[in-house]
Amino acid sequence: MHKEDNINAQGGQYGNGLQAACYKGHEAIVKLLLENKADIIAQGGQYGNALQTASTGGHKTIVMLLQENLVKLNADINGVVSDSGIQNSS
Repeated sequence: MHKEDNINAQGGQYGNGLQAACYKGHEAIVKLLLENKADIIAQGGQYGNALQTASTGGHKTIVMLLQENLVKLNADINGVVSDSGIQNSS
């Protein structure tokens, strides 16, 4: 991947690169895309989003990986320090 590449570029049958990798069952590529901040909740393509796409493709390991990343994303949004599991006190 190059710095100038748009990791979340929309287009094609699957909507984006993450969704295509999810549908095809390319776990290593899914991990690489997630590590590089691919938009896990992006909508588009034939199946809607990455989780729906992986599920449609029958890739349980990728579904679990996406769910773990959604939990981390939700934790980050809600003020939880995801690296240590400590919630910010309000």
